[in-house]
Amino acid sequence: MPDFPVQIVTRVIRLGPNQTIYYPQIFHLKNPVVQYLINQAIAWEIQSLIQKQTAERPDSVVEMLGTYEIKNNQRNILSLTLANYTYHEQAAHGMTYLSSLTFDLATGQKYTLNQLFKTGSHYIARLSTQILKQISERNIPLITDFVKIRPDQDFYIADKTLVIYFQLYEITPYVYGFPMFPISVYELEDVINDNGPLAKMLAN
Repeated sequence: MPDFPVQIVTRVIRLGPNQTIYYPQIFHLKNPVVQYLINQAIAWEIQSLIQKQTAERPDSVVEMLGTYEIKNNQRNILSLTLANYTYHEQAAHGMTYLSSLTFDLATGQKYTLNQLFKTGSHYIARLSTQILKQISERNIPLITDFVKIRPDQDFYIADKTLVIYFQLYEITPYVYGFPMFPISVYELEDVINDNGPLAKMLAN
C-alpha cells in the first residue's frame, strides 16, 4: 500500500488582542498513539517559541503571530516549520524565530540532524563545506565568519532536498532574513543513514 500524505488541519490559539497562533494538527493517522505523540511535539514546540518571545518581557507584547509551513508530507515523512513573529512595545522592530520538526509518520520518531546520517560520517564538515560554497556563490553578507554548523543545526526536508537554515542574526544581518541552504540528497548519498528519512527521499 502506498504511503499517502497525512491529513492536516489548521488550529488557532488566541492569546490576546493581536496575538494569534496558527498551527498544524494531524489527524486520521493509522496509529492513534503516534498521532498523539506528533501533535504533542508540535504543541510543545509552539509553546517553546512563545516562551522564547515572552520570557523577559511578557507584558510588553504588542503583536504576536504564529504561522507554519508544511515542507514535506510524503513517503511517511512529515517535515514542517513553525514561525513566531513578536513585536514588543518600544522595540526597534519585531523579532521572528523559526523552528522545524521532522517526523517518521509510521513510528512517531522526531529526528535530529545527526540522526539523518551514518555514525562517524563527519556530516558537520560535509554540510559546512556545501554551505561555505553557497555563501561564496550567492554573495551572502555575513556578520561573523562562518566556520561550521552546530551539530544540532536547524533543518527541514523538502522532497529530495535537505535545507539547513540559520536564525536571524545568527550569521547574517537582520535585513537578510533567514539564510537557507538547500542541499540535494544526491550530494549526500554516501553519508545518509540508510534507515533515516533522507534515504526514503532518495529512493525512486
